[in-house]
Amino acid sequence: MEHRVLSPTAILGYGFPEESFRRGIEAEPDVIAVDAGSTDPGPYYLGAGKSFTAREAVKRDLGLMLNASVSMGVPLIIGSAGGGGAKPHVDWTTQIVEETAVEQRLAFRMGVIYADLSPVEVLEHWENGRVSPLRSVPPLDRTAILGSARIVAQFGTEPIQEALSLECQVIVCGRCYDPAPFAAAAIVEGHDPGPALHMGKILECGAIAATPGSGRDCVLGRLSQNGFVLEALDPTRRFTATSTAAHTLYEKSDPYFLPGPGGMLDLRGVRFEELGDGRVRVSGSRFDREVRPTVKIEGVRRIGFRTICVAGVRDPIMIARIEELVDRVKDDVLPDPHDPNMGSLQFRLYGRNGVMGALEPMAFAAPHELGIVIDAVAETQEKADALCGIARSTLLHLGYSGRISTAGNLAFPHSPSDVSCGEVYEFSIYHLLEVEDPAGMFRVRVAEVSP
Repeated sequence: MEHRVLSPTAILGYGFPEESFRRGIEAEPDVIAVDAGSTDPGPYYLGAGKSFTAREAVKRDLGLMLNASVSMGVPLIIGSAGGGGAKPHVDWTTQIVEETAVEQRLAFRMGVIYADLSPVEVLEHWENGRVSPLRSVPPLDRTAILGSARIVAQFGTEPIQEALSLECQVIVCGRCYDPAPFAAAAIVEGHDPGPALHMGKILECGAIAATPGSGRDCVLGRLSQNGFVLEALDPTRRFTATSTAAHTLYEKSDPYFLPGPGGMLDLRGVRFEELGDGRVRVSGSRFDREVRPTVKIEGVRRIGFRTICVAGVRDPIMIARIEELVDRVKDDVLPDPHDPNMGSLQFRLYGRNGVMGALEPMAFAAPHELGIVIDAVAETQEKADALCGIARSTLLHLGYSGRISTAGNLAFPHSPSDVSCGEVYEFSIYHLLEVEDPAGMFRVRVAEVSP
């Protein structure tokens, strides 16, 4: 039996053409599923409990999806609600769902799945030896755990399957494995989890895997015993074997083994076959379950407040000596860089090595202009503002050999030049947690939603 999944967009709130969505609905999908984010935008959104997509944009997308879901009687599954997938993000999303239901006079059963863990819970797991680091991540310690402002666990398909068994039509998930919302219903129906999860890996990014790619367009996946077929819903796009294979590698370090909650996608036997009309069939995906299932846990801690200043430099004499000059500013403004009370200061040199930093292979190429971002972090916003201001004024008037004009070294595109950015977070936990029951630690709250 064919199982059809409609993916409207790469991220809830990115938007999508209504005509593409209409074509997807006409294909009579069994599920509408959408990813709402991840920790890709960094630790701030998880720590602050804020969405990185705008409320108005999320509500527009949800309005179309909810109307279609209820009128067709098919599930709508939202993954990693609000981006970070913690309780504030989930509650923010469910509020929009309920508000939209009232406005559109829709009634349905909603399942809400939280993914939060308290530092005390994680500490207990760590003390019992159930937490291990991912590659290139240092081992966890008590200080990192108890200092975490917010922690989530990335669950797989099992909690979503439980919500489906409770006849929830709309399911709002906390932090979860990106393919899980696209694969859960198919696995409930008896489909092989290998092709189901691999299809979810492609669908969760909307039409990014199509040619030309877009994160703001709809895609349909058709899952069967022979694998799955991908179909773009905009006639200007098509899937190719190359684009599909390339996106399978998206955000992955190994082309054959893709780890996820509770197991590993094994893609050594995968085939990509072009069917014509911009469609591609994918077959041969396998899912190997772990003997001792694990989930990834993500935690963040607050490290202070940030202020930035954006400036430009076009003086070739200053550009040639820029590393030396910013080091002089650091030494002047932060005489003891190891004193945490003084804060931290970075200069990002765009046009030199602003993107790759120490890994930049062309760091000493001769640009004709530089963009400089002064990045100050301190324990309070007032101290960060002051640190950034002192660094900016010091560099602005810094004397150096060969300088022609003393009017100022920097050009500022904005007034005021300094921008207070608020709280700063960093990842404190990025580890694996061994679990006995992949669904047991994630509670499903059921609510009857009506106008």
